[in-house]
Amino acid sequence: MDFLYNVVVLVHLLGMAAVVGAYLTTIKAPRVTETMVWGARIVLLAGIIVVGMAESIDSLGKDPLMAKIAVKLVIALAVVALAEIARARQKRDEPVPNLVRAAGTLAITNVVIAVLWT
Repeated sequence: MDFLYNVVVLVHLLGMAAVVGAYLTTIKAPRVTETMVWGARIVLLAGIIVVGMAESIDSLGKDPLMAKIAVKLVIALAVVALAEIARARQKRDEPVPNLVRAAGTLAITNVVIAVLWT
């Protein structure tokens, strides 16, 4: 079960890398990319699975901080919402730089929280 847990954590980290990487590559001319949208979706889903596995499987020895998880969940939901809204508006040829900047900044904030909140 440890292996499966680690695979889901890897998928979660790859999704985060997709969101942050897509944001950083378009930082001069902010626009949403499919990589950013799918990365946000993957981060949210994989994060929920990671927390569920950590809570339900005693042999993993994980005990996540629920306050931290709640904050990260709210931020992840905001990132997904901003990315989806920006994608929809961008398809209608509307400028979306502020939405993309907000999504990217929140994604980076989530990484900082994950690393520094112990």
